[in-house]
Order: sequence, then structure tokens, then C-alpha cells
Amino acid sequence: MNEEIMYHIGLLTGLRAKYAILPGDPGRVPKIAQYLDEPEEVGFNREFRTWSGYLNGERVLVTSTGIGGPSASIAVEELIRLGVDTFVRVGTCGGMNEKVCAGDVVIATGAIRMEGTSREYLPIEFPAVADFGLVRDLADGAKALGLRYHTGVVQSKDSFYGQHSPESMPNGVELLRKWDAWIAGGCLASEMEAAAIFAVAAAREVRAAALFHVVWNQIRRDRLGDHSESHDTDRAIRTAVEGLKITVQRDKNDNK
Repeated sequence: MNEEIMYHIGLLTGLRAKYAILPGDPGRVPKIAQYLDEPEEVGFNREFRTWSGYLNGERVLVTSTGIGGPSASIAVEELIRLGVDTFVRVGTCGGMNEKVCAGDVVIATGAIRMEGTSREYLPIEFPAVADFGLVRDLADGAKALGLRYHTGVVQSKDSFYGQHSPESMPNGVELLRKWDAWIAGGCLASEMEAAAIFAVAAAREVRAAALFHVVWNQIRRDRLGDHSESHDTDRAIRTAVEGLKITVQRDKNDNK
């Protein structure tokens, strides 16, 4: 059978895998892969950098998605064609709830669809939610590592500066109104890819979850004077790997 090369991620269909970890930043890919067995780089095209490795004897791909829903959805679509049916996004976020501190890990149970990509997959009434089993495994991974974590809803947006400088936007009144609504509803954090990944996963009938390293929290800054920042993503990375390790072993046990 002739192998096909995936147009965007640049990988051959012969590189089969069931599991993938999805950072946004290509520079974070080897940092994640170092926690896998037999890590090696297998592709780098555009923003899509991929390393391969193993957890509990199963191949895991680590593929960067770049920034935002459009490129993240492309990565997921093409990885599905390589056989991947389980996705864990690991990224960064800004906190939106007073209990969420810089350096914490946030595990998304669902995402507010304040972006455009998911609307080309599912009507807006369809919720963007994570796979329950993956969320459970990621939470168990964080517990096993003794890390401070939170589970709940995150906001997925398309404009970074629409969040950080809404008053400068012609649509600023609407942005601020919705921002206040998300906070009143208990939203934990803001990021840019989860809703799109969850929507693609639902449409393609695969599993997906997402977790984030909290860089800062502008709500704590404004209300509590807390200007803390944390830029070391290692805790979120280790949580993703530990949680996926649990998932791989659970899948093996279920298939016995």
C-alpha cells in the first residue's frame, strides 16, 4: 500500500499511533518527549513539529499545533488519519477565577466556544466537552504527582489582545460584557485551542482532553494585588504524561 504524506503536519500515514499530546509551541515538543521512552523527532513542517516515543509500550506522538483553533483542528484531523484516537492538549492559560494561582494546573471539563473553528464542525448549541475518562486520568495524574490542580470550564478565544486590551477594540463593550459573564459563571481560565479540539473530537468520534499551566491571573491581580507569574510549564507537562500513562494502561486492561 502506498503511503500518503499528511499535507500540513508532514507525517507519513505509515507512522501509526493511537495517542497524541498536543502542545501549541513547537519548542515545547522535545521537552514533553523527554518523558517518553525512545524519543525521536519524526517531522517538522510549518508550526507542526512531531516527536515520537512510547508509554507503557504504546507509541505516543507529540505534535505542536501552533496558536489557535484553525491550526489545532488541522493537526487533529491529520493525526486521526494516522490512527490517533486519543488526544491530550497541554498548554498555557491565564486564570479567571480567584482560586486559580500562577503555577497551578487547570484541567478542562469543557470549553466556552468563543472562537470560530468549532462552528464549522457543530452548531453553537452543541457543547465543547472533554472526554470524562481522560479528565479523570489527568486528575489522578496530578494527584499522584502531588500537584495543585483545578477542574472546570475554560474559555477558548480567537484574539489574545481582545482579552488583554478589550477597551482598544471597536467591539470592546461586547467583549467586556461576555468576559464578566464567563467569570460570573465560574470559568477558571482563558486559552485558545480547547473548544476547537473538543469539537473536532466529537465530530470524528475520538477522545480529547486538555490541561493548562497557569501563567498569571489578571483577576487576582486586579482584586487581590497578586502579580505572580509562572513560566515553567513542567508541572502541566508531567501531569499530561502521567495522566496519559494511566489512560494507556487502562486501555490495555480493558482490551484483555
